[in-house]
Amino acid sequence: MAKLKVTLVKSLIGRKKGHIATTNALGLKKIGKTIEHEDTPQILGMINKVSYLLKVEEV
Repeated sequence: MAKLKVTLVKSLIGRKKGHIATTNALGLKKIGKTIEHEDTPQILGMINKVSYLLKVEEV
């Protein structure tokens, strides 16, 4: 499977609790933090839910 490089680019202040929980589950707590994840349906669903907060690149 491919790897995805996910970066948090917008603040979590004032966001819905579910969106904050989703970014925390992805391992993103601070702006500019980058994490690599496998390209699985579960991860893609989480990324899709909060895509407006993230920058995603394929590695």
